[in-house]
Amino acid sequence: GVDVIDLGIGAPDLPTPPFIIDRLTEEVRKPKNHKYSPYGGCREFREAVADFYRSHYDVDVDPETEVLTLIGSKEGIAHLISAVLDPGDGVLAPDPGYPVYQSGIHLAHGVTVRFPLDEENSYAPLFDQISPRDVSRSKMMLLNYPNNPTGGTVELDTFEEAVRFAKEHKLSLIHDAAYDLVTFGDYKAPSLLQVPGAKEIGVEFGSLSKTFNMSGWRLGYIVGNKELIRSLSVYKSNMDTSQFLPIQLAGVTALRSDFSSVRANNRTYEQRLDLMMNAFNGMNIHAEKPKGTFFIWAEVPEGYTSQGFSEKMLDEAGIILTPGTAFGQKGEGYFRMSLSVPIERLHEASIRMKKAMKGG
Repeated sequence: GVDVIDLGIGAPDLPTPPFIIDRLTEEVRKPKNHKYSPYGGCREFREAVADFYRSHYDVDVDPETEVLTLIGSKEGIAHLISAVLDPGDGVLAPDPGYPVYQSGIHLAHGVTVRFPLDEENSYAPLFDQISPRDVSRSKMMLLNYPNNPTGGTVELDTFEEAVRFAKEHKLSLIHDAAYDLVTFGDYKAPSLLQVPGAKEIGVEFGSLSKTFNMSGWRLGYIVGNKELIRSLSVYKSNMDTSQFLPIQLAGVTALRSDFSSVRANNRTYEQRLDLMMNAFNGMNIHAEKPKGTFFIWAEVPEGYTSQGFSEKMLDEAGIILTPGTAFGQKGEGYFRMSLSVPIERLHEASIRMKKAMKGG
């Protein structure tokens, strides 16, 4: 068969740290932990999330009313949209953006109202350029930083502007922070909740999937506005009974760790990033070096569409890339490359890409 290098996947390839697995193993042997979890998640996990926000962002949240455990942030985002939207309500969503946003809106019988993220503005929203008509028919706005797929990052002033915008237009503000700790160099991603008054209209979703290489464990959380969290909690109580208790307790150990495993992950991703950025320079492929996520968002070479270039790389180089159009119309002209494969495979991919491009 063909040796295919999959650079389309959005999940870590690095192993879950052993100290987290050890806690899971310890807790799974206790019969009491095999009962239903409380609907909102166990108190220990919610307190660990609150302590993380206090230590990392200097933000106080009430673990009882302002934190809710999720079976991964993906389900939480989709379920919150369903819990809050009425049929026909609009949701301001980024283009390009994570496809779950649009599918969640569709499942809730809402209307996706796209706003562009452009390279010229470092993939931050231009709030004053969103049309009044689009705003007036919307109930909610979705943001995501560090951003998937673009790798774009923002400073706190973007969130300050977002909170002002949401309050002015009576929007619920939803921030997906799945890649909050996957950052490079001196960059530290801010939290939406660091903005004074953000909790009055907003929530933030977090995930242990990328931070601690726990994508298959399905553990996340939502933090912030208690009314939005209450709506989601009621909705979820009719759908599920939270995550398996030993997984939540292993998550406590992760969030109370010294985060050295996270820093080690980021060093690995940055080495891979540097390798591919150097390779792209040699191929005349333009990409801005991201400060966060484990993705590179790169321009396709002249003469290709996003889909056409991705198909060429699969057919001629045996490499899976994600065409930018998978994330929205504004993704045309780009492709997303994941760095979640060993550096040796990335090196092999760079050699194959260069050869395929020389072949025309």
